[in-house]
Amino acid sequence: MARKLFLCTRKGLIEFHKSAGKWQQAKLHFPADPITAFLEVAGIYLAAINAGHFGVKLFRSADFGSTWQEVPTPVYPPQPDPEAKPPWKLFQIWTMEAAPDGTIWMGTLPGGLFSSRDLGQTWQFNDALWNLPQRKEWAGGGYDFAGIHSLAFRSGEPSGLLVGISTGGVLHSDDNGSTWYQDATGMIARYMPPELQLQASAQDPHRIVQSPTNPDRLWCQHHSGVFVSDDFGHNWREPAQSPFGFAVAVDPKEPDTAWFVPAVKDERRLPANEALHVLRTQDGGQSFAELRTGLPQQHCFDLVYRHCLAVSDDAAELCFGSTTGNFYASSNEGESWELISPYLPPIYALRFSNA
Repeated sequence: MARKLFLCTRKGLIEFHKSAGKWQQAKLHFPADPITAFLEVAGIYLAAINAGHFGVKLFRSADFGSTWQEVPTPVYPPQPDPEAKPPWKLFQIWTMEAAPDGTIWMGTLPGGLFSSRDLGQTWQFNDALWNLPQRKEWAGGGYDFAGIHSLAFRSGEPSGLLVGISTGGVLHSDDNGSTWYQDATGMIARYMPPELQLQASAQDPHRIVQSPTNPDRLWCQHHSGVFVSDDFGHNWREPAQSPFGFAVAVDPKEPDTAWFVPAVKDERRLPANEALHVLRTQDGGQSFAELRTGLPQQHCFDLVYRHCLAVSDDAAELCFGSTTGNFYASSNEGESWELISPYLPPIYALRFSNA
């Protein structure tokens, strides 16, 4: 069976297959529509579209993308004060993840959290997070308003739910979203005045990814660098080499192994020295290797967004896509890379399929 990968791009959802050692574009879903998120769970595909003037749309497929049906998008509650900021309105679906119990959780702009227990046919708004007093301290991190881009889960007692917010820090729930609190000890927001650098709501985690084999191990690409947690995001440590970037992928079998794509931060947002490379740690962040083979080392402007670096469940494939529409793949843990397809639309996210 061919391996499948879905690319969420500015001009559609592009499906790639790998067979006989070669990646090839197989199908274009939703031609010309900006796709902001994709999820596969229990044989169901969900694809989110940001249609601009036509609003946010959500589509569902029960036949592996052969046909799609539009389903109702999540709805924010009525806004008590019409002048309040941010508006109580769905601007973008930023991420979707499935919890161990099968519940689908959705993070949005401007910072609303939704859940679905019927595989995406209906959605419930999480009032407890929205009504948290600290939400007034959240700020836009690349967008006009704060948004939820990362979700992690811990089963057992107590059950754990974690969200990463740009910019609003790390939020925890020990009761499946009924109550929330902020905790991110060890994170440092160096872009803030010294007296505010440790403030929980000032932290800008760009992406948080959980280890499948050690759910308490979390890796974070933060605006200030890389952070690692061994207790489900309550306490964080910073490796010695800590670059700016957006994306992180974690080895599905080895929790000490993770990959990052660094860049020059703030007003520049391009690879250092216009040379693209991937960082890999295999010892929990004590050291990093620069992986450059097959990647452009001059005149390069590729930036890799939060959800654009992914590793397959068997760790055999590592892929990333860039804002300049380049799709790269590695079959040896990033030691060398192949440009699979140039000239694609800007890539917003990519995800392997298990089907």
